[in-house]
Amino acid sequence: MKELMYNQICVSEISGRYINYDHLNEFLDALPNDFKIKVEGKSVRSESIKSIEFGKGSQRILMWSQMHGNESTTTKAVIDLLSYLKNENSEVNEILQACTIKIIPILNPDGARVYTRVNANRIDLNRDAQELTQPESRVLKRVYEDFKPDFCFNLHDQRTIFNVGNTNKPATVSFLAPAFDVERNNSPSREISMQLIAAMNSTLQDEIPGQIGRYDDGFNANCVGDAFQMKKTPTILFEAGHFKDDYNREITRGYIFKALLKALQTITYNQIKEYTVTDYEAIPENGKQYVDILVFNSNFAANKLTKGEIAAIQYKEILNEGQLEFVPGLHMFEKEPAEIFGHKTLNCNDETDVEWLKSHHLLNLLV
Repeated sequence: MKELMYNQICVSEISGRYINYDHLNEFLDALPNDFKIKVEGKSVRSESIKSIEFGKGSQRILMWSQMHGNESTTTKAVIDLLSYLKNENSEVNEILQACTIKIIPILNPDGARVYTRVNANRIDLNRDAQELTQPESRVLKRVYEDFKPDFCFNLHDQRTIFNVGNTNKPATVSFLAPAFDVERNNSPSREISMQLIAAMNSTLQDEIPGQIGRYDDGFNANCVGDAFQMKKTPTILFEAGHFKDDYNREITRGYIFKALLKALQTITYNQIKEYTVTDYEAIPENGKQYVDILVFNSNFAANKLTKGEIAAIQYKEILNEGQLEFVPGLHMFEKEPAEIFGHKTLNCNDETDVEWLKSHHLLNLLV
């Protein structure tokens, strides 16, 4: 899809990182009648969990976003997808004749409203696939059982810490074909997931070469993707990550949209077999080598800017009266990598960089 076309269908009124149903409802209510909106259930705090179902085809695709309330980039991408698929053109008609699609744009509305990963009971819904202790988890299970999808798309955001392999390329988009057992064996459904990811990767590599990673595939039966893969449904984890200077993730949403559209095209035109498990395995695994700001010569106050120590600064996302703020703090690595990359790199021996640190009130973190 040409960039101009994406700009034409991107729903720019829904933007930023703080997204809840208040931001979506006007758009959803204006969808054509063929897009069936349903309240699938209620959250802990009794907020409606909605779905949109459309299309007439035999290939059934279930997508859900904001299972973690503070992971909204993929929600914007599925809104853009709806914006595209409500149009009358030959490609849209072919997709809607081949596929029936159900989207839950925000599975965790309570977490979305207060911008937290967890729900109102402080439970991570993506660790509740077996016990089903939370109403939101039970909603997703019931939708899965009633809809009987042929494919599941589990849509998330990932932190800015991730890079691709050992390179200095940020993991702008990452994918995973979740495991279905501890040994991480392949199965027919997992292989289909891998092939579909390979198709999406082939498209994204043309636009952001080297910025697509493969998420860790450690098995956890309590994770929803692993649980659905155990049920032999091809399931794909999408992780929307960082693009240079795109902290609101308006650029990344476009890449997620294009990945989703490529997946639908691949299913519609029965092209999954054109891609291989080997293609998937060639995607480098994510590393954890990035920080938001990397400062060299950070102990300048003690030695007059002469020594080469570094400081790693990471933003924490804080919701303050409906506005999201990026609050910097020193970052401690779980395991410090051999090489650290910064989305922004500064040197305290450079007067301009020092002025930037002063103007952003960061010098106090370095002393």
